[in-house]
Amino acid sequence: MTTQQRAPLDHSLHRNLTVIRKAIGTSGDIIIREFQAGRSGEVPAAIIYADGLADANAIQSMVLRPLMLADMPLGIGQIPLASRAKEHIVYIGDVEEITDLESLYKAFLTGNSVLLFEGDQTALSLDTKGWKERSVDEPSTQNVIRGPKEAFTETLKTNIGLLRRRIKSTTMQVEYKTVGRLTQTDLAIVYMDGIVADEVLNEVRHRLSLIDIDAIFESGNIEEFIQEEQLTYFPTVFNTERPDVVAAGLVEGRVAIIVDGTPFVLLVPALFIQFLQSPDDYYQRADIGSILRTLRLVALFIAMLAPAAFIAITSFHQEMLPSSLLISIAASRSGVPFPVFVEALIMEITFELLREAGLRMPKAIGQAISIVGALVLGEAAVQAGLVSPGMVIIVSLTAITTFVIPYSSLAVPIRLLRFSLMGLAAMFGLYGIFVGLTYVILHLNTLRSFGVPYLKPYAPFIMADQKDGVWFRAPIWKMLKRPLSLVNRNQTRQRPPVPKPSGKE
Repeated sequence: MTTQQRAPLDHSLHRNLTVIRKAIGTSGDIIIREFQAGRSGEVPAAIIYADGLADANAIQSMVLRPLMLADMPLGIGQIPLASRAKEHIVYIGDVEEITDLESLYKAFLTGNSVLLFEGDQTALSLDTKGWKERSVDEPSTQNVIRGPKEAFTETLKTNIGLLRRRIKSTTMQVEYKTVGRLTQTDLAIVYMDGIVADEVLNEVRHRLSLIDIDAIFESGNIEEFIQEEQLTYFPTVFNTERPDVVAAGLVEGRVAIIVDGTPFVLLVPALFIQFLQSPDDYYQRADIGSILRTLRLVALFIAMLAPAAFIAITSFHQEMLPSSLLISIAASRSGVPFPVFVEALIMEITFELLREAGLRMPKAIGQAISIVGALVLGEAAVQAGLVSPGMVIIVSLTAITTFVIPYSSLAVPIRLLRFSLMGLAAMFGLYGIFVGLTYVILHLNTLRSFGVPYLKPYAPFIMADQKDGVWFRAPIWKMLKRPLSLVNRNQTRQRPPVPKPSGKE
C-alpha cells in the first residue's frame, strides 16, 4: 500500500476529488457526482460509487434527495457535516465513517457509495450495494433425495444468511477478513463460540493471515494456501455448496471459511470419513443410512481395486479362478494383441476422456454424448479385437462405483490411485496391490488436518465416535456427545432420552 493511499482525507473537497480522480484515471465506471447539500445549497458535497456495483436508485432516493431537501442548516464549522448527515439525513442503515484514502477506495470498489463534504475530513461509506446476483438454487454437484434443496451462491452476505437461518444462536460468530492485494476479496470465518477448539480456530486465523498474493478468485485458491500436506492426493480441506452440511459441521466444532464470489464453502478440520458420508445418511432412518454407507465403502474399494485385481489374477494368479471362468476369459482374450495391463490402461484413459468431454460439453448434449460414446466405443473396441468383453465389464463397473462416492474431492484421488495400483499389479500381482494398499494406509496415518489426525476416529481409535462411522450410523437420539475427534469442550449434544413406556401394566 502506497503512502498516498494511506494518507488522511483533506478538509478541501476539491483537493480530495483531485487526488481520487488521479487515482482512478480514466475508468468510466467510477461515478463522481458533485452537488450542493441543503435546501438552500450552501454546502458543496460529492458522492462516489462504482456503476454496476452500487444501486443507483437507492443512491438517488435515500442519499441525494434527502441531502438536497434537508431543512436543517448544514453550516460549516458547526457539528461535523458527516456526523450530522449520518445521524439525521441519509436513510441508509449501514453507514461507516472513514478518514483515509485507503478505506475510501475500498468502500466504492466493493459496491458502497462514499459521501464527502466541504470542510470535513471524515467521509461516509454507505451500504448501497446493488449488483446482480444469482438466486438461491438447488445444488449442482451434491444432490440428495431427501433434505434441503438450497445451495450457496456467489454472494458472501447471502451465504451467511443461509447459515443464520439454520443456526439461530448468538454463539455463531462471524469474522471478516480481506485477502488479495488487487482483488481485495472478502471472506468470513464462521464458528460456534464455546464449541470449536481454540487451537483449531487460532490455526485457521494464523494460516489465513500468512496469505500474501495479488489475487484470490475462488475458495480453491484459499484451500491450496491453508491445507496442511501438499504432497498428497487426498483432500485435507472439505468443500461443499450445501448450507445444511456446513451448519452441521459448525455445531460439531468445525470452522467454515466463506469466500466472496464462489458458492463452495471450506470446512475444517476435514477427516477421511467425512468424504464418505452423505447428507442423505442423516435424513433417513439409521438402518437405511448404515446400509448406504456400507454400500458406499464397498464401492470405494471396487473403484480403486477392480482393474488392478483383474490384471493381477489374469496375469499371475490364474489358479484362483474356476476352470470354466478361466477358459472363458482366455477365449475372449485370444484375439487381443495387447497385454492385459495395456488393455486396461487404454480403456481407463478412454473413459476418463469421455468423462471430461461430458463435463465440458453443453448440458443438453454432454450426458448423451458421454453415454453414447462409451457404448459405441466399447462395442467397437470389442468387435475390432482391441479389448476383451471382460475388460469392458470391469472398467464399466469401476466407472459406476466411482460415481457412488459422494464428493468429487475424494473421487479424483481414488481415480489416480487406481492407475498406480494397476501398474503395481502388472509388475508384482496381488503382492504389488498389497504393498500399494499398505503404503496408502501408512500415508493416510501421517496426514493431519489443522492438527487433527486424518483417520480419526479409527487411528487413533475412539470408541465413542463409532456411532457415526464410515459404515454405521446410530439413531440420532443415541448420539449424546459431539465427535470427540473434533471438540474437547462442550461435548454434550443432547440430554439422554426419556425411557419410553413399556406398555405393560
